[in-house]
Amino acid sequence: MATTTQPGPRERLLTAAQELFYARGPAVGVDALLKEANVARRSLYEHFGGKDGLVAAVLRRAADEDLAWYEQALAGSTDPRRRLLGLFDRLDELVSNDEFRGCRYFASDLTFADPDHPAHAETEAFRQRLRELLVRELKALGHRRPARAAEQLHLLIEGTLVMGATQDGQRPARAARDLAALVLD
Repeated sequence: MATTTQPGPRERLLTAAQELFYARGPAVGVDALLKEANVARRSLYEHFGGKDGLVAAVLRRAADEDLAWYEQALAGSTDPRRRLLGLFDRLDELVSNDEFRGCRYFASDLTFADPDHPAHAETEAFRQRLRELLVRELKALGHRRPARAAEQLHLLIEGTLVMGATQDGQRPARAARDLAALVLD
């Protein structure tokens, strides 16, 4: 007889928090998190030290998943220019999805006003990793100013995510793709 192992409290908290933070924002209450994860309050403190630790852990986990998504989005071609422009095509698909709720990193930065909140270190770490990925691609392209161009592309990506969450039907990634072509040229 096969047995199915259920995830433990730590994993249930991470999964519930990642889903709730994205759907309702990172300010979602602890009681809602505990109910969704079906765990006792003690589990939150044992595994994460409190909600702030859970927020940071969720952002770290989401960052790994999101960066894997960016890598996959870039994998559509061997030509660096097409790879980077194709990224904006994939962003168009992402922000056009009815379930898209915006950028989790931007939402976290806005939610937690305290500059020392652990969420800010995680959002900055994610953004740094994304810029490094862009610099890598721009170097492969032979761009003469890869760090500067990565900043510009990153701005277009962030703008696409924000506009995609607030501008129904506007397709901001298409406009961003046109601007990205100028940055690449």
